[in-house]
Parts: sequence; C-alpha cells; structure tokens
Amino acid sequence: MSIKDTVENTHSKWMEGTGPDNDVVISCRIRLARNLDGYPFPHFMSEEQADRIIHAVRLVISDKEVVKELGPLEFIELNELTPTERQILVEKHLVSLQHVEKPQHRAVIIRSDESMSIMINEEDHIRIQCLLPGQQLEETWSLANKTDDLLEKTLNYSFCERRGYLTSCPTNVGTGLRASVMVHLPCLVMSKQVGAMVHTISQLGLAVRGYYGEGTEAYGNLFQVSNQVTMGQTEQEIIESLLTVTKQIVTQERTFREVILEDNRTLLEDRVYRAYGTLKYARMMTSQEALRNISDIRLGVEMGILQKLTYDRVHELIILTRPAFLEKKAGRQLNPEESDQFRAEIIRQTLK
Repeated sequence: MSIKDTVENTHSKWMEGTGPDNDVVISCRIRLARNLDGYPFPHFMSEEQADRIIHAVRLVISDKEVVKELGPLEFIELNELTPTERQILVEKHLVSLQHVEKPQHRAVIIRSDESMSIMINEEDHIRIQCLLPGQQLEETWSLANKTDDLLEKTLNYSFCERRGYLTSCPTNVGTGLRASVMVHLPCLVMSKQVGAMVHTISQLGLAVRGYYGEGTEAYGNLFQVSNQVTMGQTEQEIIESLLTVTKQIVTQERTFREVILEDNRTLLEDRVYRAYGTLKYARMMTSQEALRNISDIRLGVEMGILQKLTYDRVHELIILTRPAFLEKKAGRQLNPEESDQFRAEIIRQTLK
C-alpha cells in the first residue's frame, strides 16, 4: 500500500473488529523505544545526525530478509506530506502527534496492512509500534519483537547491562516497552463505575488515558489502558499484568451491560436508536457529538440491537469523522461550520 492509499483509505488492520473479546477490546498496541549507540537523543541531534539515523533505518528495512519477514514496507519522510496528511496518520494511530508537530528530519515506515509502523526521530531514534484488533497482546508483542530483532541484526542499539535499553525519557528505560489496550466501556460509564476502575488500575501500576493516549480525553467511552513501569519487569511480565487487568475490565463491562439490559432494556434501546437516527439524518454534527453517538451505536452492535451494522463499519465512522480526514475528502480546508456539515453528510452516506 502506498502513502497515497494510506491517507485516503479509512481502513487499518486494528479497525477490523475481529479477535478475542472484540465486543469490549477494540485493539491492542505494543510500542518499543530504541536508540542507536553513538548518537545523541533526538532533542540534541544535529540535522546531519538526524538524517544519518533516517538513512541507517531505511537501509535496514530495504533488506531482502526484512521485507520477506515483514512484507512490503512504505518509507515516508514526514516533510514530504501535507499537514493534513500528517494529521491523518495521527488519526489512524500510525504515528504520534508529537512526531508530526516538527516534521523536518523525521520519517515513518508503515507496513502494507498498517499493523506495524516505525517512527524515526520522534522522542527516540526508533519507535516500533504494532497494532492488532481485539485482545491479541501476545500476537502483537510477537510482531513487535520480530521487527525489533530484524532491526537489531544491523543497528547497534544503546543498551546497558544494568539498566536495559537507554531512552530519551527515563520512564521508558529498561525494556522500552509500552503495552496498551483500547477498550470501549459505555456501560461502566453509564453506571458511574469508571472512576473506581481508574483508581484501582492506577494502584496496580497501570495508566488509563483517552482515545489518543497521554494528555487526551476519553471521548466516545474509549479508554487506553497501558503499563507505566518499563524497568524491573520482563516484557512477558508487563504483558501478563496488562492481560490480567484487561480480563477484569472486560468482565466488569459485560456484567454492567447485562444489568442495564435486564433492568432498562427499553431505555437502552431508545438510546441506541436515537443515536442511530441522529447519525443517519442530522445535517450538522460536531466531532465530539459524532464520537458520542458512534459509541452508542457500537453498544447497539455489541448488545445485538443493531444487527445490520458491523464493528469495522462503526470503526470506519470514527476515522471518517476526524477533522483531517474530512479535509482530505473535501479537498480543502474547512471552517468549523463547514466541517460540521460535511461530517454529517459523510456519516449519512456511510449509513445508507
């Protein structure tokens, strides 16, 4: 898949709505932070050093063995993309917002199915990121680990026998591993149990964040749960800890769904169908309103209320209604009123 396809196509592997526990767990992610020995961290590099890092990684991913193991990979220098195209990569969770804010001397490598991307010269020289649908943390780790091993055959990582992988931010030193799951928790929110869940999870050394990660809000009842500790635990211990907590979250959400369905079925159906009707017929819609209604129709799919909709179609709506994707489809910049009108139009077309 070319970069043109990536920024125009709403589909990514993580959006398929497949995998275990897909009624609650939308996707899982593994991110590995790595730096090359002998070079300053990105914040202190010269432009020449940054370009050397890009060149070194590009050579590795063009190797026949790497391509054979990982499949077709697309290399893109961020300054070759428009601001809208860069933002689309953020909206599809292929790169971080921090990565595209200063695109000069930065690049990204994207696997053809978008299940893996490698950010170059973000906070660290290399950030390998893998995303799969549903609860597939073990499989996601396997893909990330394989990618890491292939790069490490050629690249000399900064590594300390005592501290592990050395990273720009001290909180990533050690394994350099951040594992996370994105979960949809509408009934925990409706039952006002999310606060207690977040408190309990934080006591276990995990963090709960919004849709786009650190510093973002949980729009659409979407939450990211991830590890905070990267040192003193093995990669497998980190993943197993997150798996245990994820299973508990899934159980709690399903329990409250059953309670709400039994006690307030009519109220729940009314909420789902109102959201569906609003999405199908509204002429203007803000980004937050769209996510809120999309969350409700996903709940309808989860509970068997809306049987003609599928998870992948619902996830497509999430991406389609993001600001950068709207501007890409419109072919121009949109003011807030135009954006709200076009968002509603796109949703109506998708739900026909």
